[in-house]
Amino acid sequence: MQEELRAFTEWVGAGRRLTQTGKLTLSDARALVALLETGDEIDPKIGDRVFRTKSSTELPGLNLIVEWAKAAGLVRVVKGRLLPVKKAAPLLKDSERLWEAAFTAVGKMSEALFPNNYWYTSLVGEEFTLIWPALLRTLYGRPVPIADLRELAWKIASPYYEMRDPQAQRRMADQDLDRLLAVLVRLGAVELTEETATLTPRAANAVRRRLGEAAPGEPIYQIRVTLQESAHPVIWRRLLVSPGITIDRLHDILVAAMGWEGRHLHLFTVGGVLYGEPSPEWDLDVVDEKKTSLAEVLAQVGAAMEYEYDLGDSWRHDIVLEEILTAEEGVRYPVLVDGVGACPPEDVGGIGGYAYFRLVLTDPEHDEHDEYVRWAGLESAQEFDPARFAVEAARRALASAG
Repeated sequence: MQEELRAFTEWVGAGRRLTQTGKLTLSDARALVALLETGDEIDPKIGDRVFRTKSSTELPGLNLIVEWAKAAGLVRVVKGRLLPVKKAAPLLKDSERLWEAAFTAVGKMSEALFPNNYWYTSLVGEEFTLIWPALLRTLYGRPVPIADLRELAWKIASPYYEMRDPQAQRRMADQDLDRLLAVLVRLGAVELTEETATLTPRAANAVRRRLGEAAPGEPIYQIRVTLQESAHPVIWRRLLVSPGITIDRLHDILVAAMGWEGRHLHLFTVGGVLYGEPSPEWDLDVVDEKKTSLAEVLAQVGAAMEYEYDLGDSWRHDIVLEEILTAEEGVRYPVLVDGVGACPPEDVGGIGGYAYFRLVLTDPEHDEHDEYVRWAGLESAQEFDPARFAVEAARRALASAG
């Protein structure tokens, strides 16, 4: 694909006139279909009828290349003309940098990848800003069943829409996801088998840099996370994480490792400074966690921060940097090393409510015993063991969280 982008940008030359609607002229489109071998058919003939092509937007292969070049910052539209971006000129002479620019641009191309029309709105396209990073995290470091990627995209997109025909919408969402994978194969970012998708090495390296994950030989943080005021047992987890990750990514890791469901708001506190997702609804001065790396807030061994999950129940965790290690070859981070104690149920009422929950479960004669068993979704009170930490299940959850 980078060769098509290079050829297209070179074709733009000093600039090309666009139509009044900002599209390529048909004469230019005809020339480019042949030059770039886009596979588009101009003036297609169906039976005895010829359907005249009226706009370059009717040529999906060509339109994809044009929009890709824009998203990659190779060309831009200025006053009705398509112009090359001068500072991007060095990319055309560097295949690796051009490829990475093309790969990075995918996340900005929802309209080109998933065009809507009068009868169809792509749910994958509408929620692509959420789906794309989730797909990258899921694909990073391991082959993933294509069925799992389809399910991931559907789970992210579907809650936002009222479904008249959920089965049909699901089929179309699956087709959109398959179309995206085909584009990534064309780019050389993904390899497919009949059942799985795997990032190519160059794509895996690009994703690693994007996620802030450590390469072999780079520093790795060993952190201990302890749920404040927990007792009998104290609930804690030990993790190996890359210092380059943003702390919103750390939130995802903590949710998976602890066993939370991730449905509630959260905040980090370091030296009196709050980090989270800024919102007009906050009556607080909050630094954007998406723009802050872990290394910025934990810089040396012994440094600590607080993580609060669910601002209603207020589950407060102490996070301490125990040791700085070295990333190993062939290990995908984060790694859950070990831990102790079950995660409390969500919405149980904070640490005090959890203590009461445990008390009620241990007393079969308590008036609320049966009610609490049902509320917790248990077959019996014996199912819940506060000392039990299912480490392998937590590791699977951490892998699923990317």
